[in-house]
Amino acid sequence: MRFADRLNHVETSAIRKLFALLKDPNIISFAGGFPDATMCDAEGIRAAVNTALDEEPGPALSYGATEGYQPLREQLAAFMASKGAQAVAPTDLLVTTGSQQALDLLGKTLLGPGDKVIVEGPTFLATIQCFRLYGAEVITVPVDGQGTRTDELERLIAEHRPKFVYLIPTFGNPSGALMPLERRRAVLELAVRHNTLIVEDDPYGDLYFGEAPPPSLLALSAQVPGSRERLVHCGSLSKVLSAGLRLGWMIAPAELLAKAAMCKQFSDANSSTFAQATAAQYLKAGRMPATLAKVRQVYGERARVMGDALRREMGDAIEFVQPQGGLFIWARLTGAGGREKDANVFAERAIAQGVAFVPGAPFYASQPDVSTLRLSFATAPLDKIEEGARRLGKAIKG
Repeated sequence: MRFADRLNHVETSAIRKLFALLKDPNIISFAGGFPDATMCDAEGIRAAVNTALDEEPGPALSYGATEGYQPLREQLAAFMASKGAQAVAPTDLLVTTGSQQALDLLGKTLLGPGDKVIVEGPTFLATIQCFRLYGAEVITVPVDGQGTRTDELERLIAEHRPKFVYLIPTFGNPSGALMPLERRRAVLELAVRHNTLIVEDDPYGDLYFGEAPPPSLLALSAQVPGSRERLVHCGSLSKVLSAGLRLGWMIAPAELLAKAAMCKQFSDANSSTFAQATAAQYLKAGRMPATLAKVRQVYGERARVMGDALRREMGDAIEFVQPQGGLFIWARLTGAGGREKDANVFAERAIAQGVAFVPGAPFYASQPDVSTLRLSFATAPLDKIEEGARRLGKAIKG
């Protein structure tokens, strides 16, 4: 077979490679990057399906507009308004087949061979693969416990003049970092000063465990004149309603949104109208606040238990910032006491002990830190978290 040259620059996800191992019932998995399906409001979704079929069977079971099912666009605009983004109209957003499609559409509409994109180091693995697929040079800006280092970001923007900057300001995957308000303002000011497009990916912003995070870049853009025209916001229902519905959205300047809609026509014509009608009815029924309260409580407890267990079982061999939201703990092996510091080697030892996680190196577009690792607490019950940490403690001792 003669494959396209662009496939030479990408490879299969390191996480996908782990899935074969995770079929073993004896393996405790902290590797997945997905929410707990048992947390879905099945009763509410069933009611939404029935209402959609009772009230709108024709539209729900037909092809639909590429831009999205209008009742869902209206509900999503209201959802965004409830989170401080008051100026979003239904026509400002494009419904996508998961937020991953929004990133792919950005690649299709904006990137060509040799174009530059700045991403966080570390960042969402599929993003690196997606942008490289379209020929982009992916440049890394470092992060710390408070997310993107804006001083370094400005330097890199000035040096490379990227097509856009991709950030996950709120509970990033994999870092779990939460960007504070002053850095968010700084990012928007950089966008205006350097006339640079900023892409804000926000699939985890609703999954906070205590106080609500600072406003999204989109919500905050009203306070920074000129920034809204240089901002794309990607959202998702996968982490808060159902991953199986495969629904996300992109809010962008009108010119970019029109090009993205055109490219989406070539990809799938429209996202599932049945899924969109279901989501629209669910949001209209007002069940989301109770659903979010439940998942925040459960994930928050799992995060706390995992953090406590890792400290107890691994001691000074591991370091991390306790997450305030999201699905992950991002950790680093310290090598203290002569113990293992390479997460790839440690991953093999962990599998031998019956527990899996994702080594951190693939989450870097360049200069990977091989001592890092990502652990997800989202899908593991408390007893499995405790036992998995015990096995990790045994593995780190060799």
